[in-house]
Amino acid sequence: MKPTSKNLPFNDTNITNGFWADRQKLNREVTIHSVYDRFKETGRFDAFKLDWKKGEPNRPHIFWDSDIAKWLESAAYIIAKTPDAELESIIDEVVDLIDKNRWDDGYFNICYTLFEPDDRFTARHNHELYCAGHLMEAAVTYYNATGKDKFLKIMCDYADMIEKAFVTEKWAEFDSPGHEEIELALVKLYRATGEKRYLNLSKHFVDERGKTENDAYSQAHMPVREQEEAVGHSVRAVYLYCAMADLAAECDDDSLFTAADKLFDNMAKKKMYVTGGLGQTCVGEAFLPEYDLPETSSYCETCADIGYILFASRMSAIKPHRKYDDAAELALYNGFLCGLSLDGKGFFYDNSIEVDLIGISNPKDNRHRPFYPITQRLEVFDCSCCPPNVTRLIASLGEIACSASDDTLWVHHFIGGDFEADGKKTTVETLYPENGKIRITCSGNFRLALRLPAWCRSYTLNGGKNAALADDGFIYVDVADGDVIEYSLDMPVRFVQANPKVRQCCGRIAVQRGPLVYCAEGVDNPLPLKNLYVDTKAEGKLIKNDEFSFYGIELDGFIKPDSDELYYDYDENYVEQKIKLIPYYAYANRGETDMLIWLTRE
Repeated sequence: MKPTSKNLPFNDTNITNGFWADRQKLNREVTIHSVYDRFKETGRFDAFKLDWKKGEPNRPHIFWDSDIAKWLESAAYIIAKTPDAELESIIDEVVDLIDKNRWDDGYFNICYTLFEPDDRFTARHNHELYCAGHLMEAAVTYYNATGKDKFLKIMCDYADMIEKAFVTEKWAEFDSPGHEEIELALVKLYRATGEKRYLNLSKHFVDERGKTENDAYSQAHMPVREQEEAVGHSVRAVYLYCAMADLAAECDDDSLFTAADKLFDNMAKKKMYVTGGLGQTCVGEAFLPEYDLPETSSYCETCADIGYILFASRMSAIKPHRKYDDAAELALYNGFLCGLSLDGKGFFYDNSIEVDLIGISNPKDNRHRPFYPITQRLEVFDCSCCPPNVTRLIASLGEIACSASDDTLWVHHFIGGDFEADGKKTTVETLYPENGKIRITCSGNFRLALRLPAWCRSYTLNGGKNAALADDGFIYVDVADGDVIEYSLDMPVRFVQANPKVRQCCGRIAVQRGPLVYCAEGVDNPLPLKNLYVDTKAEGKLIKNDEFSFYGIELDGFIKPDSDELYYDYDENYVEQKIKLIPYYAYANRGETDMLIWLTRE
């Protein structure tokens, strides 16, 4: 599939104002250091010294290489925009340790070196290639940020060794990674070095998948071009789909793009929560059947949303269409952002769709509930893949904002900043998603493509010439050097219903405004929250929350009067009740309380 456009290189993007500039500042000043402190305390950084001894605390885990790799990549993205000698020194120290402790053939893995040196590439699900992939991504990002190539050369040696193990000498005991990641990393390594063997190795892993294994958990139940339904571990799945999109673009592979598109549609239309969350069950952190979207036992791992955002962004760059960007935006502002506390220090690994505190304190009394999500964010986890994944997405967010071809620049996401591609430059000023006003100053003569989100029913556009809405959901407008485009999206409070096949929320409504999903918390509303009835004929009222710097929503509604009876005759006695909502991403920042997205309609 020959790509229509390409995402702008990170160095040609600069987020300067608005919602995401504030979050990048928090990420740079607070979150990256908080994650470092927790990883230092838990022994993750020291594990790279490979001097752990039996009986000591903090026994290294098979994930730890990747935890630190994502932190390194996050820090590299940060210093690319804001030089930081301390962060750079930490990266160099880890790189030196990798160089010192890697094998003569280029191999590096903490756990296998310490505990199972004779068993390399014998256990498909033990994350060797996953860890290697994240280290490769970090090396490419650090090279692009600083020009230092030591880390990159080390990872090239590692990729060469992996090629021997799986392709030329074939002594590895499995054919494709149990946890996908290295596939997309090898494409990045190819783009950084121009070495086509790395692209071919990525293609090898994708093409071999499902030929000899029969493992739906890791998407190896059939060849990838035959897959039409997202199954198995949700994070592994979206990482694989990212690689499929990358290879479709690099190799002009229409069949691979078509397969990736079918998988995207399956997730977006049949398996995605209203928040953009993916992976409905804790059992295998996996997808459930179509339209099966439980709420109190929902899983929605933060990493799954990150991979989903990256996958959708890749697809929309290859063939711009708002369906990809709408899904990425929904996940970005809701399912993903919920994974980080407002103070920038705490994280959700899984992101609940509903919190009902009954039974959490005494699970034995509620054995019908299969999963008990945490109700407050933590600073670190035993499996702490999500925190450094959050830091790297926020730091790298400019990469997904825009894409460009020779004559057109597409604005996929409304992020305040400067975005430039081959003489086509836009300076975007916006408070989005607080409101729908976007001001774009253009430098150069080109065609500007502005996404019209599917949720937007009316808009205004002033400036430029020959504006026209295309079938792909973008408004195309010709701009000249110095033109200022005023683009305003109407952003009313909306009530959303689910397909009746989603039995869990049938007959209820969710509240959205722009890309934001809203929820009710017990802090603001009487319990039980399911006793709240929304008057859908009344308009929602915006209320500025100065404590958290966001707009809440107040709805007219009703509650049923309290009763001590277990069952009683139905009546239509309701009491008027104002219902207060906050953005879903902001819940669980004021203590432990119930939370509900899907409200009963009056």
